[in-house]
Formats: sequence, structure tokens, C-alpha cells
Amino acid sequence: MGSYTAEVKDFLRQFGCSFFRQGKGDHEIWYSPITNKRFPVDQKILSRHTANGIMKQAGIEHRF
Repeated sequence: MGSYTAEVKDFLRQFGCSFFRQGKGDHEIWYSPITNKRFPVDQKILSRHTANGIMKQAGIEHRF
């Protein structure tokens, strides 16, 4: 079982999303210009469902 973290962050950057600040624990807060919102990104995304949830919050249509 691999981690989706690197793939998710690459997609976020491709669509103009950016790191906003460090969150609690091992989470980061990212900003999406598509939705104009901030959302949490875990440092160890092991589930494709979590990866898809992050993409949805960012307003990106991609699914893992």
C-alpha cells in the first residue's frame, strides 16, 4: 500500500493551489484559487477516498 501524498500535492500545484500554513499535528493547510477556500492536507494520505476528498475540496475533478 503506497501513499497518495506526493501525487495529491503535485495535482494541487498544477491547478494553482498553494501551501498556506502548517496545521495541527501532521496536517498542512492549503489554499485553492478555484474554490477560494482553505482545506487540510494530511502528510500521510493512505486512502484513495481521502485523496479524492482533498481533490473535491480543492475543486479539482481528478479521481484516484
